[in-house]
Amino acid sequence: MQHVTVLLREVIGVLKPKDGGRYFDGTLGGGGHAKAILEASAPGGKLAGTDLDPGAIAILKSELCPYRDRVHLFHANFTAVDTICATLGWGSLSGIVLDLGLSSLLLDDPDRGFAFSKEGRLDMRFCPQAPLSAYEVVNIYSEEMLVHILQTYGEERFAPRIARVIVNSRPIETTTALAACIGAAIPRRFWPKRIHPATRTFQAIRMEVNAEIDNLEAFLPKAASLLEPEGVMAIVSFHSLEDRIVKQFFAGTRVPTHHPVPCMSDSRQGPILERIFKKPVTPSPAEIRDNPRARSARLRAARRGA
Repeated sequence: MQHVTVLLREVIGVLKPKDGGRYFDGTLGGGGHAKAILEASAPGGKLAGTDLDPGAIAILKSELCPYRDRVHLFHANFTAVDTICATLGWGSLSGIVLDLGLSSLLLDDPDRGFAFSKEGRLDMRFCPQAPLSAYEVVNIYSEEMLVHILQTYGEERFAPRIARVIVNSRPIETTTALAACIGAAIPRRFWPKRIHPATRTFQAIRMEVNAEIDNLEAFLPKAASLLEPEGVMAIVSFHSLEDRIVKQFFAGTRVPTHHPVPCMSDSRQGPILERIFKKPVTPSPAEIRDNPRARSARLRAARRGA
């Protein structure tokens, strides 16, 4: 399945890319946001982007080649936004975008181990070189740790039952074997109607493997400190915990006037981040019909005050 960028028109509409602006895309994926930003900010807008998947970077280096020195791609975590801007000599950013959804390119590749519908070795790493994979989480973590992960990241009501079945079924080698364990742990009458019963558990394990919540919480203050006056940050999330973190951060957060590397320790406070809309923007019925994976997307955006 070809990757389709969710809420693309809405993200570009809120960013309002301009000629001469400098932009950061922390989750390049299939390049939908990056291409749209570069087109809208022509001829002088520039973009820096990161992705943990080296395959995505390789593809985009070829696809974005026509933009020449207007685009800078990095195989890195988006939490490196401050060091990347320092490397480029960018003191501030006109716009920032994160799309926290899982790329269809990863989800549809059985070798990457993200999908319960296709057999593959348990992996789920955004970066193939990362030390922790889903295999270690499933086969090494204690039952108590698994319960915590499934409850916190998956909001799974049957977390204790699922964790117990996982521990008693070790070793679990493949995605389909794990999905079967989860299905056996949840009483059939409680299976969700709209999603596979393994969805929440797979999501939780993936978030643990890739430290997704920790990375988001580390990124937000760094990114906010780099916004120029009237600069905009737009974040698309697909998980209630991620959406809640972004919502709370945008709600009246003051941003530091200076952001030293590598950690933020300056207590001076600058303008407030102003939410552009109070409620998140969601996909239209037409978009959900054309791309069912967009159904849980939520866009929040905030502007840095002058």
